[in-house]
Amino acid sequence: MCRECNDKENPLSRADYVSVDEMRNIQLTKLKKIVRHCYDNVPLTRLRMDEKGVKPEDIKTLEDMRFLPFMKKTDLRDEYPKGLFGVPMRDIVRFHCSSGTTGKPIVVGSTRGDLDVWIDGVVRSLVMDGITNEDILQVSYGYGLFTGGLGLHYGGEALGCAVVPTSGGNTDRQIMLMRDLGVTAIACTPSYFIHIMDEALKKGVDFRKETKLRHGIFGAEPWTDEIRAKIESVTGIEAHDIYGLTEVSGPGVASSCRCHSGLHVFEDHFYPEIINPDTLEPVPDGTWGELVFTTLDRFGTPMLRYRTRDITRIIPDRCDCGRTIRRIDRISARTDDMLIIRGVNVFPSQIEAGLMTVDKVLPHYHIYVDREGDLDTIEVKVEVTADALGDQIKSLELLRRTIAEAIKKIINISIKVTLVEPHSLPRSEGKMNRVTDNRKK
Repeated sequence: MCRECNDKENPLSRADYVSVDEMRNIQLTKLKKIVRHCYDNVPLTRLRMDEKGVKPEDIKTLEDMRFLPFMKKTDLRDEYPKGLFGVPMRDIVRFHCSSGTTGKPIVVGSTRGDLDVWIDGVVRSLVMDGITNEDILQVSYGYGLFTGGLGLHYGGEALGCAVVPTSGGNTDRQIMLMRDLGVTAIACTPSYFIHIMDEALKKGVDFRKETKLRHGIFGAEPWTDEIRAKIESVTGIEAHDIYGLTEVSGPGVASSCRCHSGLHVFEDHFYPEIINPDTLEPVPDGTWGELVFTTLDRFGTPMLRYRTRDITRIIPDRCDCGRTIRRIDRISARTDDMLIIRGVNVFPSQIEAGLMTVDKVLPHYHIYVDREGDLDTIEVKVEVTADALGDQIKSLELLRRTIAEAIKKIINISIKVTLVEPHSLPRSEGKMNRVTDNRKK
């Protein structure tokens, strides 16, 4: 048992430890209610269920969920702005929109009860990370229509943390407040924290000696174990993974515990399935596939079998922390991030994993995909340390080949590697876009 992770006596975590049978009973009761609610109040859901010949009363077991229709992001765009709402406007107390889309955004409306569910997930995530009401939490996610900032803000306050709502940007001020206020935990995207880390190191700030920072709560974009190791080795903090998406709730759908062996899903609120993205059939626990969620007690914009496009698996064994709620493996790829290069499926996270195995490579890179004639080409520009660039040309070529070989071992195709100076690639204060695909232009 991981002692640091065992907070079973904390009343905020009671649902994380209920028996499997009790959890399944909770889920089935809620599932029947939300299916009935969707059928009665969301015209698109009723239409699709009728087309499949499924009525709410046909859902008698959790396994019957497979008869329900899927939902996906295009449904939210097609029904923009309020077509998927399940309650009258008088019951909606907040709107959020997804980031990173072009044209019309997807809009999600929340009731007061929906927000309570969201806050509950964030609080339980923070508790899992070992954060208490004695911590000072700096929230460096963006505030506004994006769910990250407000989600961690209200969750932190509900736990009793002192919250520093810095939002993103103004990195010098972020570092100043972190030091002056004695911040012990920070929440932001991993790419933005790496930017904060780089800027602090340029100023000669020693995280271990000059700050009280102990925890980082990172999410909103895929990141690898190699990046987590890099962050922890440089700063001495413990890096935690928090997962969520606007369409389902925002951050607090799942979280890593202090065992760092996957992310626990708060499955009393969000029922997880893994499907084969080609056949759309459920796959056994332990099998990789696309993550699907049903919101069990979200009524403002309810989601039945929402296809997240995230690639993961349900980890079949029990976590050493003692929690009974199921775990998913770390989200390191999305089906819509996949690049098809010369017939090979390539994910940016695979390239990142290869890069981070090589000494003198910095955690900043960008991938360029193009087509020359009928041949797809791929290049990665990667920042390397200043001392590496000062080496002899022969040593630089050896470093370049070492990086290319490390990546080829993972993706099984050769790519062009270009070494660039530190701080020469773009940084992001929000979600990082690491791919330019010129084939789409």
